[in-house]
Amino acid sequence: MEAERLLLIVEDDAAFARTLGRSFERRGYTVLLAASQEEMAALLHSHQPGYAVVDLKLSGEASGLACVQELHACNPAMLIVVLTGFASIATAVEAIKLGACHYLAKPSNTDDIEAAFGRAEGTVEVELTNRATSIKTLEWERIHETLAETGFNISETARRLGMHRRTLARKLGKQQVK
Repeated sequence: MEAERLLLIVEDDAAFARTLGRSFERRGYTVLLAASQEEMAALLHSHQPGYAVVDLKLSGEASGLACVQELHACNPAMLIVVLTGFASIATAVEAIKLGACHYLAKPSNTDDIEAAFGRAEGTVEVELTNRATSIKTLEWERIHETLAETGFNISETARRLGMHRRTLARKLGKQQVK
């Protein structure tokens, strides 16, 4: 298969993965679906995709960051976009360091993802703001950084942050991207 139009989607939400896959197929891509890092690794033995879309938080303790690292090791030229409903600066930075070309918060559609593949180089034209970061944003970033470090384990994250598990769960429930 032609690597330039072969897309691997690593997403544990089967309905979302199928919908996204069909949308990319209508745009001329050949799509492979994997629900876990293990399925992804098996597909990489027989295919060489040029593109990948990876969910940051996979079911269980799995992290999409490990998938990004493995995909980049397999093919450093692959364009990898990370999708997440748990966006944070910490996980965005790590995803880029590990080989992703872009990081998008959900909800994102096929247009957003395809545009991200086209913006792999980065630009100096991004608007800079003079606004200071709020305390709430800093707290949110710290929570997500710790969540990523613990593989999205809420109990361990709460312990490391010195807060009660229910308090952390309440904060996460208020801030989740729908």
